[in-house]
Amino acid sequence: MMNNKPQNIKVNLENNKISITWSDAHVSEYSFSLLRHACPCAECRGGHDNMGQEPDPEVFTMPVEDSPRTHLVDVEGVGSYAISIYWEDGHQYGIYNWDFLRALCPCKTCRET
Repeated sequence: MMNNKPQNIKVNLENNKISITWSDAHVSEYSFSLLRHACPCAECRGGHDNMGQEPDPEVFTMPVEDSPRTHLVDVEGVGSYAISIYWEDGHQYGIYNWDFLRALCPCKTCRET
């Protein structure tokens, strides 16, 4: 587990992205589509046995989706360790913890490590 925590989280509804500035100054930018494809909830992951800290590598190659599934309605903090995202289609079960989000960073540097 890393000790990296967000210093700033910004939701940009015009660009359909969330950007997180981490305590090590790295900036991760996530499309709403990527976040929904990578939803860590048991329902989206196919059961509790498939839940883990690492996102499925396939989420990085999935096409960008523009539908109620990927329209963000709200983001809420979960304790001091995660965020929960509410989607327009009513889905709201994924808890995106900091380690999972950092592992989900789509930037070239993070994808090569």
